[in-house]
Amino acid sequence: MYPDLPLWLSIVCVIGGLAVLAWSADAFVDGASTVAKAFGVSPFIIGMVIIGFGTSAPELCVSALSGATGHSDLSLGNAYGSCVFNIAVILGVAALIKPLVVKPSIVFVAVPSLVAIALLSCFLVTTGNGFSRLDGFILLGVFAVLMPAYCWFDQSQKKKADANSALGERVLPAEGRDKTIPLWKGWLLLVLGLTFLVGSSHVLVWGCVDLARTMGVSELLIGLTVVSVGTSLPELASAIASARKGEHEFVLGNIVGSNFFNTLAVVGLAGAISPFKNISPYLLSRDLPMMVMMSVSIAVFGLNYRKPSEPKAIGRVAGALWLLFFAAYMGLMLWQETSAK
Repeated sequence: MYPDLPLWLSIVCVIGGLAVLAWSADAFVDGASTVAKAFGVSPFIIGMVIIGFGTSAPELCVSALSGATGHSDLSLGNAYGSCVFNIAVILGVAALIKPLVVKPSIVFVAVPSLVAIALLSCFLVTTGNGFSRLDGFILLGVFAVLMPAYCWFDQSQKKKADANSALGERVLPAEGRDKTIPLWKGWLLLVLGLTFLVGSSHVLVWGCVDLARTMGVSELLIGLTVVSVGTSLPELASAIASARKGEHEFVLGNIVGSNFFNTLAVVGLAGAISPFKNISPYLLSRDLPMMVMMSVSIAVFGLNYRKPSEPKAIGRVAGALWLLFFAAYMGLMLWQETSAK
């Protein structure tokens, strides 16, 4: 997937990619926050649509190309593996940086939606012979209906919260939003941040892959670790920047939107381009169940059990548990993939 580079250029790609990734993530979050406030749009929707979809561009490119060239396991594994990484690692790291405030609508609407589309994927994969073009169009159709409906729902919740705030009811304060940025500069930061976020991720992955080859690491291990994690670097970078600024809704919107996009649009488009045949049994026995479990864990950690109608903060203990789950998942995946050879 990536051509060989001289050693010195690989090192430059890694260092330069990390530096640009950090800058672009900060710029992207500042721009998104400015645009959200200027147009009265829910920060969760900005996180879900702009940040979530924009940072999923690497998964879309990799899965579509893999599906078109007949590598169905790579295409599906990249999409579903990225969903697991998004929750277990990105939310885990963000919660370690600063506790994440979870609204009841995420627990009672977003999480059941994520679980439902994961179960729909299981059904489509297990029925018939592989994953057909019709299955791909079904997922794209669900995406076309679900996303506008959820955006309308979340925006209506924001209007309700704004009305309650105007009446003097208690609302959670938004941290890190006192920085005034002109709207034109917000749009500029948004576009430039997203462009450099995705571009620097590819440069960083390219350098890491080439360094791994130089050290004699197998292509299998590179694919399971560097490339799969690398396509989720934009989400990770933007989530870390959002968490540091206290933008909880950007973090959660990023992950929910990215997982919607990966599960429905990325897999649906790849399947519509080229039907998937000979799908790995590990997809059903390991990857999709893990994706369902991680989706449910957002509700488990984020539900306010004493007052379900009020938000709750996901703290560092939950963040650490997510990272431990991912480490166990990676260990199982590497053991199964290497022992099967």
